[in-house]
Amino acid sequence: IFILSNLYMNVSFLLAKRLYAGGAMRGKVSTPAISIATLGVAIGLATMIISICVVLGFQKKIKEKVIGFGADIEVVNVKSISSTESAPVIADEFMEHNIKSVPGVKSIQRFAIAPGILKTERDFKGIQLKGVGADYDLSFLSQNVVEGKVPSFSELRNSNQIVLSYNVAKELGLKLNDQVYAYFFDKSIKTRRFRVCAIYRTNLEQFDNSIVYADLGTVQQLNGWRDDQCSGYEIKIFENASSSQAVFQMANFLKMPDKDGEVCTALSIEELYPQIFDWLGLLDMNVWIILILMVCVGGFTMISGLLILILENTNTIGLLKALGATDLKIRRIFLYFSIFTIGRGLLWGNILGIGLCLIQNYFPFVKLDAETYYVENVPIYFNPILIVALNVVTLLVTVFSLIGPSFLVSHIQPAKSIRYE
Repeated sequence: IFILSNLYMNVSFLLAKRLYAGGAMRGKVSTPAISIATLGVAIGLATMIISICVVLGFQKKIKEKVIGFGADIEVVNVKSISSTESAPVIADEFMEHNIKSVPGVKSIQRFAIAPGILKTERDFKGIQLKGVGADYDLSFLSQNVVEGKVPSFSELRNSNQIVLSYNVAKELGLKLNDQVYAYFFDKSIKTRRFRVCAIYRTNLEQFDNSIVYADLGTVQQLNGWRDDQCSGYEIKIFENASSSQAVFQMANFLKMPDKDGEVCTALSIEELYPQIFDWLGLLDMNVWIILILMVCVGGFTMISGLLILILENTNTIGLLKALGATDLKIRRIFLYFSIFTIGRGLLWGNILGIGLCLIQNYFPFVKLDAETYYVENVPIYFNPILIVALNVVTLLVTVFSLIGPSFLVSHIQPAKSIRYE
């Protein structure tokens, strides 16, 4: 029975394959209808692939920039969460050893923050002076430098060199190697004169408008901290690791007070900047809307093509029934025929969608306003698993949508259909 069943199904498949290859079922009306259906599936899939690649690329690019200003996880004093001022954390080997022992942790680096004001003769600007040491990863900063060169920062010396953003430099009228005074307010006013040694630009205004880099030792002195005190640790994890899992594991040893009686806590990058990641999450909704609309378009064009194909081949259907073919077998012929059409549409859709994404990725031709979209070119990120899943889901949804219209075959009577014109 199993062998006969397979043979029964294969007859419909082989007949549909021959009819599709020879074009015997295509008439004057159905030929353009099938072409339009194929084009609809191809354009729909290409649009979905481009949408997914662009949104994933945009999310990845923005997340990389946010992480570049910090890390995947920050360990800070709990007092810093509810205060505008940075409370110190004890930087000792025991703390660093515990953090490094957490699975997924790639690197750890210290930083210190001091709020202040940069002032020139004509204007002033509130900033966050971020102190970093020799262990700090400056690759992100170096990649975004537009003028000058990032110096070798240190926690042991005060070079009085700073790296500020293009926005701050433009607002204050500063250029490379200019001298600028900075004022910091604690129990008394502290003044420092810095030299601009580099200017960076990331187009993320939230950070570009405030973050200025300097030596870790300078910020420690401005805050009146000891050499073993800092604002916290920035922790980077491996790409396949989970930041939420790492934060959960760090909570076990961070709840113990340090020798100064201070308690630390770990925060993921999503918790530190929820407004940015909530905004990125809204893009997923847009993608879902596009996917649903494109699948519907592909399904409707295929349904229209199948109905036209069945009506135009009424004589053939009647003849097959007269020869003993059942409604189920004839329906399968038309469904297999439709699957071949959908497959062709998917092939061209992949070529078009992936091809355009590859061109944009290696030879960016679609530009964006960086002040509005935070990136200069449309970013692309390929996820092969999602692209394959998109093809499979599109095929299945489209085929299942054709099952209902295929029942039109059962309403065709052999005696009348053979005489049908």
